[in-house]
Amino acid sequence: MSIPERIKIDSTEYIRADQFQPPRTGTRAVVVVDRGWVFAGDVTRKDGRITLTRAVWVFRWESIGFDGVLRDPKSSKVTIRKMPEAVDLPAASEIFCVPVADDWGL
Repeated sequence: MSIPERIKIDSTEYIRADQFQPPRTGTRAVVVVDRGWVFAGDVTRKDGRITLTRAVWVFRWESIGFDGVLRDPKSSKVTIRKMPEAVDLPAASEIFCVPVADDWGL
C-alpha cells in the first residue's frame, strides 16, 4: 500500500511532512548565463546588470543532471568554487534563474 502525498480531513487538505518545501525567503538563486556558465549568489538587479554576492561558480557536475545539482550541491559529483569577489553580469546574458535556499552552495 502506498502512502498518499495529500489527505483531506474535515475539508482541510494536508501534505506529508517529507513533501513540504518551505517558501524561499531570500534572494539567492542559481543563474545560468550564456556560454554555459552557472553561478549562484544573492541576486541584485539594477540598471541592466545582475550582481551576485556571496557568489559561487558551479564549475562542473557529473552523472546527476542539473536537477541533481540543485537538489544536492554538496554531492561528491558536484564541484563548486567560491568566488573571491561579487560577480557582475549583463542582464541580457541570463538564460534562466532558479531560486534556492539562502545557504545554497556555501
